[in-house]
Amino acid sequence: MRTSIRTAGAVALAGLLAAACSGSRAASAPEKADLSGKVRLVSYTNCDDMLAGLRRTTAENVTEWGFGEVVAFLARDTAAAGKQAAVPEQAHSTTNVQEAGVDEPDLVKTDGKRVITVNRGVLRVIDTATREVTGTLRLVSEEDGWVPADLLVSGDRALVLVQSGGIIPFGAVAKMRPGTDGPRYMLVDLSGPPKLLGTLSARGSHIDARQVGSTVRIVVRSQPEIAFPQHKPDASPRQMLEANREAVRAAPIEAWLPRFEIASGGGSRTDRVRCDQVSHPEKFTGTSLLTVFTVDLAGALDAVPPISVAADGDTVYGTDDSLYVTSNPNWWFRPMPVDVPPEPVPETPGTAESTAGSTPGQGGEPTPTAVAPSVVAPSEVDPSGVAPKVEPSASAPEKVPATPEVTPEEGGASPTAGPIPEEVRPSATATGVPEEVTPSPTPTTPPEQTEVHRFDITGTGTPRYVSSGVVPGRLLNQYSLSEHAGHLRVATTSNAEVFGGPAEKSSSGVYVLNADTLAQVGAVTGLGKGERIYSVRFIGDVGYVVTFRQVDPLYTLDLRDPAAPRVTGELKISGYSSYLHPAGDGRLLGVGQEASAQGRVLGTQISLFDVADPATPRLLSRFHQRNSGSDAEWDPHAFLYWPQSGLAMLPLQNYGGDWRNGSSALVLKVSDGAIAKTGTIRHPGVKDEDGAPTADPGIRRCVVIGDTVWTFSELGVKVSDAGTLADRAWIPFT
Repeated sequence: MRTSIRTAGAVALAGLLAAACSGSRAASAPEKADLSGKVRLVSYTNCDDMLAGLRRTTAENVTEWGFGEVVAFLARDTAAAGKQAAVPEQAHSTTNVQEAGVDEPDLVKTDGKRVITVNRGVLRVIDTATREVTGTLRLVSEEDGWVPADLLVSGDRALVLVQSGGIIPFGAVAKMRPGTDGPRYMLVDLSGPPKLLGTLSARGSHIDARQVGSTVRIVVRSQPEIAFPQHKPDASPRQMLEANREAVRAAPIEAWLPRFEIASGGGSRTDRVRCDQVSHPEKFTGTSLLTVFTVDLAGALDAVPPISVAADGDTVYGTDDSLYVTSNPNWWFRPMPVDVPPEPVPETPGTAESTAGSTPGQGGEPTPTAVAPSVVAPSEVDPSGVAPKVEPSASAPEKVPATPEVTPEEGGASPTAGPIPEEVRPSATATGVPEEVTPSPTPTTPPEQTEVHRFDITGTGTPRYVSSGVVPGRLLNQYSLSEHAGHLRVATTSNAEVFGGPAEKSSSGVYVLNADTLAQVGAVTGLGKGERIYSVRFIGDVGYVVTFRQVDPLYTLDLRDPAAPRVTGELKISGYSSYLHPAGDGRLLGVGQEASAQGRVLGTQISLFDVADPATPRLLSRFHQRNSGSDAEWDPHAFLYWPQSGLAMLPLQNYGGDWRNGSSALVLKVSDGAIAKTGTIRHPGVKDEDGAPTADPGIRRCVVIGDTVWTFSELGVKVSDAGTLADRAWIPFT
């Protein structure tokens, strides 16, 4: 008997939370790959073989600019597409992660009895019963306290991931580039007063990490350590290129082998990845290597040797037995940015409002204050229960009335309200390379495509490089990837205007790959012509894709047949959702921005969708806060949905206010058919001290523990009553 798409959607949403409750996976992983005759994976036979191959390919891809500067972004991923790990039986919330059972690094971790947080270089342990700090450990100097750091915890062990170096924050003053030449991973004992057990320092750039059980997999990207010559001021591009190629051809094997240092027990040692632990796909550039480090939090830092692949990478997605790393060679150092909101237009102050549509089962039109969505759905349903394909409309979108514009929440804005893309630096694949001067081919701009590399991380030992594949277009972020029933689904945008493409030619698609070989099985393309992807959510056999330029089409996809994925419904509303989150059977929450008919953003909005029938998605309710933004729009870890009480919480910043005056967390009540404001939780402001950079008072995280809500900023933690939001305690970070 075939399952209807409507039933598949309802079962997927219900199973999503159920899987998280039990800690099991919602879908089975691909079987261990039999690589014979399927994919060509190459390991180097010895160091001489490796050196010859890397010199040759690197010389072909180096430019007169070298390899291009690595730009460390302080931004996090936008939107979401994974499994929410809410556990109804729990008395406390956990990190909002993509896959149930696969933890992600975050600022705060809790087991309900204690809270562990890292803030401005200091790890703190807080007892939830007494609400007192019971232990502190400074991990980096105060001067480097602004460097981003996250946590992973298992039992009485914590791993602190410090992303050293990178961008100096606005207002900071430094005599030299702070930090080391790479990230540091610090193992801390929490069984008593916090104690540093050891540090793993890697040369390169931290990409991301995932934890299954007590095993952590860390992905680091490194470039060859080659000293390029200082070019004369009058040197031509041709001369610069040839000089750089000669430097590559003369470089020793150590230039490529990733370097790392282990410090523990008062001693330290420096090592490199062994040649026999380095592999490469059939095609590669030689300009970077990905290294996967394995750390068992119950053991030692160096118990498992690292492995490397001659490939680029900027995005990590993980399940409990597979780790995927992806990149686009042309823009590897620049993840697709969220559009920076323009300066708000002064408007008459009002009050925050929520708008609601018709309630399921009651019929009728939405209330006059609601956004009137336009649904594109099949006129007839196949008797087999499979929804017929609906082609995305290429016609101009209809005019959609915007929700009433309202006054932002009282309080200042946070300087971290959203990522601001850096200026593009020349890369190893830049255009404009001069004509050929040696038999080696001239570097050319690669096609707009995303490379995907899969590692088998079954068990706790050394991961195994399995396969590589390619799909057209660019990923939005890690949530554009989803493994389900032996297949990897990948959502991308091609020719996006934000990357220089002609607006009228941009469009998006979802590609289905065999998870073993990463060969394409099926695809659905042509989504959002003239737009780009702003969020994605894959839930079982159903996919949701939001594109935007002036209006927000929410597409629903039937993915039950990997060879023939299809669009089943489309909902057009104003604004966009940059993060999608399941909210119970047949319900989907969207966090993003309201927008005018011209596509101008107007402030944070939270939308509730009825997706019980994927062929006819509907907008049920919406809450809009004018001239505001939230970290949750681009960082899913900043969003909390607590299904036990229906509370949704997220940090809120006012674009027009002074960020030093404090900040707030917005608390909403989500019912089956409506969103209503419960209230706000506020943190105090901060004062400048002789013009020196001060702590950011912006609330970063919300956590539920028992009958209390804990909100975290760089200034401290506020404990509030979960029912009334009344203050219960303030724990300062002094």
